[in-house]
Amino acid sequence: MTRGYDTEKIREKLIDALSQSKTGLTGIEIAKKLQVNRVTMSKYLKIFAVEGLIKQKNIGSVNLWFIEEGVGQLNFPADFFQVKSKYTEYVLSTSSHEANNLIRTALHSGANPAKLVSEVIIPAIDAIENAYDNGKIGKSEKNYLDGIISTSVSLITFSAEEIDPKKNIIILATDYQNSLLARAASAAFQAEKWKAFLLGDMSSAIDVLFDIDLQRFLNRVWPKRDGVMIITIFSSTEGAIKFFSQAIDASKTKFGKNLHLAICARVSRKTKITADFVSDNVETLLQWCQTVFESSANQ
Repeated sequence: MTRGYDTEKIREKLIDALSQSKTGLTGIEIAKKLQVNRVTMSKYLKIFAVEGLIKQKNIGSVNLWFIEEGVGQLNFPADFFQVKSKYTEYVLSTSSHEANNLIRTALHSGANPAKLVSEVIIPAIDAIENAYDNGKIGKSEKNYLDGIISTSVSLITFSAEEIDPKKNIIILATDYQNSLLARAASAAFQAEKWKAFLLGDMSSAIDVLFDIDLQRFLNRVWPKRDGVMIITIFSSTEGAIKFFSQAIDASKTKFGKNLHLAICARVSRKTKITADFVSDNVETLLQWCQTVFESSANQ
């Protein structure tokens, strides 16, 4: 951006100034309050408007700037609980604009993107599932609410910057029900510098040729076997878990000890699987994957 100015500080001061004004501020007033050149401030205002932080209204012959609904000053990690509660409230009330602005604000306020997924996005996904299972919302509304969350996940994905080519993960869901959760997890991994390959709903791939298909894909995305490759299954069905875990286990001999299988699901103790890791908690999964990567790097 413009030399001599810190974008984050400008954003913070702008949100503070507009939050204190119920009647809005002109571009000239904002430039004066923030002590920024008027031409430069105009460029910032356009950028922040595109980001969804602020909006402009024409009142008579005057152009005024206002803070968007749901945008404010946040402090992390203290405000995670507040954001979680507010975000779920916005989503369940179909307030997509406010929900996504809240995620934008959290990101701009320094929230850890991976923690936004585990502590805000995933609880909202669970709240939608519970509302649907209890008959409080129908399928049409559930799909719409899932769409709101999907947009929020995209915002988090776009915030990811650097990727470590030695940290590789393939994420798949065995059914439509788990595909949004898998996508959210993919965003969390990308935020932690993992090179994530999201396959989405793979229920149509349940056939005898899947192991061959998987090996072809591994050869394409992990040709030099650098670092680690972790394949993670999101599922609610034990039969599907068994099928995919067996197919992946069959590839371990060919691809070596740095290929690992993780399952993110609630699995009965009676279910016989040969996974390296099993848990229904995405944050725990992230921690385990990081441990695996660090252990392989030290070998």
